[in-house]
Amino acid sequence: MKRTTLSLIAVATALAAITGFAALTAPDGTVPVHPIAKLPVPVERSSLLCPAPSTSEVAETVYTSYTPTAKAGTRTEPGKAAPGKAELKPAQAAATPVDDKPKKAATAKAPATVAQPGKPVTAEANGGTAPALTGSATGALAPGWTVQQTTVVPAGGARGLLGVSCTAPDTDFWFPAASTAKDRQDYVHLTNPDDTAAVADIELYGPEGALPSQLTEGIPVPAHSSVPVLLSTLTGEAAKADVTVHVTTRSGRVGAVIRSADDKLGSDWLPASADPGARAVLPGIPKDATSVRLVAYAPGQDDADLKIQLVGQSGTIVPASAQSLHVKSGMTAAVDLPDLTRGEAGSLLLTPTDPKKATPVVAALRVVRGKGDDQEVAFIPATSAITSRATVADNRPAGSTLSLTAPGETAEVRVTASAGSEGGTSVSKTFTVKGGTTTAVTPPVPDGLKGSYALTVERLSGGPVHAARTLALPEDGIPMFTVQTLSDDRGTVEVPTAKQNLSVLDD
Repeated sequence: MKRTTLSLIAVATALAAITGFAALTAPDGTVPVHPIAKLPVPVERSSLLCPAPSTSEVAETVYTSYTPTAKAGTRTEPGKAAPGKAELKPAQAAATPVDDKPKKAATAKAPATVAQPGKPVTAEANGGTAPALTGSATGALAPGWTVQQTTVVPAGGARGLLGVSCTAPDTDFWFPAASTAKDRQDYVHLTNPDDTAAVADIELYGPEGALPSQLTEGIPVPAHSSVPVLLSTLTGEAAKADVTVHVTTRSGRVGAVIRSADDKLGSDWLPASADPGARAVLPGIPKDATSVRLVAYAPGQDDADLKIQLVGQSGTIVPASAQSLHVKSGMTAAVDLPDLTRGEAGSLLLTPTDPKKATPVVAALRVVRGKGDDQEVAFIPATSAITSRATVADNRPAGSTLSLTAPGETAEVRVTASAGSEGGTSVSKTFTVKGGTTTAVTPPVPDGLKGSYALTVERLSGGPVHAARTLALPEDGIPMFTVQTLSDDRGTVEVPTAKQNLSVLDD
């Protein structure tokens, strides 16, 4: 073979490595390009942030940390990935510009380090001084790593069951369904996982538009620290029952979630809505919901007209109580949906009333169970579809309900119950979710379960699937509950593989 031919081979190999495909110029001037196969490769690092769970001295918090087993078909098969580790560490409590009092130090125990995929580990923290947590997972423990923080506050103004799936750091968050009303205490918790300080901006939007802010320089969030900010202190405007909160960062990144406490309805966490979109799915409305309130916001330049539909177990219907919602640009709109479920679990679907005018919105639901003094509240944000796999931890032998919604085509999903935190054997079950319906089921329970367990939902075929888990833990006649929506865990990334074709070099 000629030396020039060898040089061409070397150049071709380099091009293949850089661009993901092999292409050489043949003598006739053509460039043969070969199709590229993309294989899913597990991510090598994941980060999660958990807010400080409560300020109540009677709070009881359970952390559950879990990584699902590797998916078949990934380039790194089970047992071949680097062992890695998954651990959480306490964050420092920092003062805010509107509350510069020094914070009390806490030494709560963080969840134990996950030793292997497929088995959850738990830890407890009691009282009101448990700190926020920052954590990371590497190697085989990174893909799909999730942490659930579940807190029971049996009495007091913040009583309730508060559940949240710890969030990944980001630079942009939307929170419809917040409030600055006098009977609400809504705190946005900002947690910085990095070695450098972050600066965050918090904007509030009410029914008439943006609320004037008392802070113009941003909120500093020191490295490895957490800052809770009471929303009502951010503006001098009169109290608003329905507010949309927009959190962005000028520098750095944070985890953000809102803890909401209502004097009459209890408390829970309000996670961020899915990114603005023309369609929104809000999954997991319990069948016995006594009150459902929809809050939406249009961040763009155009108004949004939304068709409201309930995706139930028998099909999709337009509720008689509210068939549509007009959302003005830059303003928060809300509507009550009384008698929405009528004893049938479901999910809410929002679509443009005019398909030709698709205006992006963000949305969330405030859901109430119970009546009179025995009421409890939870929040359901708009949630993206599970394209591959999603996991929620801290499921109990009784009290867990899994909602699966297929707003379009029929879909098939596999639900896997992990081994228990203290013992038990993993089991799986396949469900077919008919298009335009919601399937609410008692999830499978591991054989010989001891402790709590995780649920992993995998979409096997068909159309998009949205999911949520309801955890109900009644206490003293109060139907305490919390709802966690499931988002795709993004445990893998697609990496192109190059295939060389040197036949064009033949003399």
